[in-house]
Order: sequence, then structure tokens, then C-alpha cells
Amino acid sequence: MAFDVHVLGTASARPTSKRQVSGSIIKCDEGNVVIDAGEGFQTRFANQRKNLKLFEKGTTLKTAKIDAVCLTHGHLDHTWGLLPWLQSMSLDNRDSPLLVLGPTSEEVFDSLLNNQQIPDQAPPAELARQFRYWQSLGGNHEALSYPIRWVLGDIENNRWLEFDAQQNSVHQLQGMPQPSKWKNNKLCPLKTNHSVPSCAWMVESKSKYGTFNRMKAAENRLNVEQKGALASGQDIELDDGTKLYAADFRGEPKNGLRVIISGDTAELASGIIDLDNCDLLIHEATFVEDAAKWADDFLHSTATGAARTAVQCGAKHLAITHYSSRTKDSGEPLREAQSILQDSAISCSALSDGDRIIVENDGQIVHLFWNGNGWSR
Repeated sequence: MAFDVHVLGTASARPTSKRQVSGSIIKCDEGNVVIDAGEGFQTRFANQRKNLKLFEKGTTLKTAKIDAVCLTHGHLDHTWGLLPWLQSMSLDNRDSPLLVLGPTSEEVFDSLLNNQQIPDQAPPAELARQFRYWQSLGGNHEALSYPIRWVLGDIENNRWLEFDAQQNSVHQLQGMPQPSKWKNNKLCPLKTNHSVPSCAWMVESKSKYGTFNRMKAAENRLNVEQKGALASGQDIELDDGTKLYAADFRGEPKNGLRVIISGDTAELASGIIDLDNCDLLIHEATFVEDAAKWADDFLHSTATGAARTAVQCGAKHLAITHYSSRTKDSGEPLREAQSILQDSAISCSALSDGDRIIVENDGQIVHLFWNGNGWSR
């Protein structure tokens, strides 16, 4: 499989008896990334690991393989479980580095770079406040057993800065850092629209060359060196002056796979709909249609808004999540989303805590529903 997405919380701001607040994990061949970590995240993470051991032999979630934590915004139902989990990993003697990423505003970014205080008008949930607070409470390399980097981005202007706990300072980076061991996958922030600086996070695998045409190479009686050059993308010239072009010896390239998790946002967020395709879109659907005014007032989405976003970004599958505590049954928002998608090729499902979505290498998508005794399709 290319991606195995574990959804550990589907509630909005208030947890319920059946749903916990936001927190997900995207597992890929090179490592894992956490998207948001609301209160109690480490307990939910431990439970998911235990359930995998019991019901899915051979599939694991190793804390040492968590390479990055990507926060969508600073509201506490998306962030407040992070620091305790960081400290628990230190107690377990984790030694691999961890990258923490999140969005900030242009104004806060400029203030930090100029060694000024965070502006008073910045919202209480500004991530810069939390980063500094967490560092002061031991979220730094001196207190933890592993290296940790705290990086904030002005998403709209693609500017990034890193907090230096030792020097109590920040410095600007040339670009957004990626997990150090990742070569075939990358993290991408996508601008969203919420009451505080926010973004969605996309994990994208690299596109691959089309299949090399060995038969055509044999017909041209190419030697090993010539075939190797063409296979690596280099054009060559034969002894008789004939030019052979690498592109002519390759089939259609295979596009990389894309998985997006939205965080809190109004529908049709620019960073998401600017895309022309994605394989899996996990999108908040806080409100049903009867409460659409609240979605507008608080810059959240309805289930129908999530569906309209999926259409605009060319999603293959939409999974809705982040339900209001007033939503007792996810069947209602699912039906509303499906009503928008009925004339499209987009499939749709509603997430529950503990669910997994598998994105296969060929783009096939399977929603595995947690049933209390394992996962079923």
C-alpha cells in the first residue's frame, strides 16, 4: 500500500462518549506523520497500536517512525495533546528526530523575525504562543531524549521560520523543511480559511517514470550502457548519428498519490481547490445543512460544503469527519454529502474513531471501518 491513514478522532471542539477530538496518522513507506493532536492523543494512539497488534498482525504504528507532526491550526482540540505525548516518547527513550510544523499569520511572522512581541491582536490560539509555551515546559532537545524542530510558516507567502530554544530566538529558513529521511514523499501545506491562521496538510508521493520499453530497446540493438542512459532519462546518439530520445522509450508517467486532511475550514478553501486532483480528501463536516448559518459564522464546513470542495479539487474519494456534538449519527451528513456527489465519480464515506483508509499504489481506496473487534470493509 502507498498510504494507511488512521483517524483517531472525529469530534469537533467537544468530545462525546463515542468521538474524541482531532488527531490522525498518515503512514507511508518512508515513515509516518501525525496530523493534529488534540487532548488525549497519546492514549488514542496507544489504543490504535494495541488494536493493530490484536486484530491486524504484521501492521504496526511505531513511535520511532513518526517523523513529523503537522498542525492545521492552534485551536486546542487540535493541539493540546501534543506536549504530553512528546514527553512520553522521551520517557520511552526515543532518539530519532521529530519535525513539528504549523501555520502562522504574516503579521506574527514579521514580529517574530524582528524580535518583537507577538501582536496583541493575534488570537489566543496563535501557534507561536503555544510553541514558545511548550518549549518553556520542556518541549526542547535539552529536556527530551531526541532532537525536535519547531517550525512555523506564513503559508500564503511561503515563508518559514524556526524557533531556537537554546538561544531564545527565531531564524528564517529558505523553505519548509521535510522529514530528513523522506525521498519519495513530501509534505505540502494548503491554505485554508478559518478564524485563526490555518492550513490543510497533503502528503504526496513522487510521480514515477512510465515503464521502460525493453522490446523497443532490443529492436534497436542497444547495449547495456545505452539502455541504462535512456532508462535514466538521458537522450543518446548512436554511432551512425541517429538520435534516440528517452521519452520515446517510456510509457505514460504515473502520477504521484495525494492524501489531504483539511483541519477546520470554510468550504472551497483556496489551497485545496487550486489542486487539479487528489486521491483522498479527508474534510471537516462540522455542521449539517440545517445549521449552515453556523458554518458561515464560524468558518467551518457543512457536509455539502465538503462535497463541493471535493468536486473542485478533483478528489477520487471524500471522507467526512469533525462532526458537531449535535450530530448524533454520521449517516445524516453522509447522505447530504452524497446528494452533491451523486452525478460525479467521487466516492464518499463517513469516518468514525479508529477507522483506517488505505490508498493502494494503483490508486484504489479502501475504507476500513473499526467495529470494536477489528476492521471491516
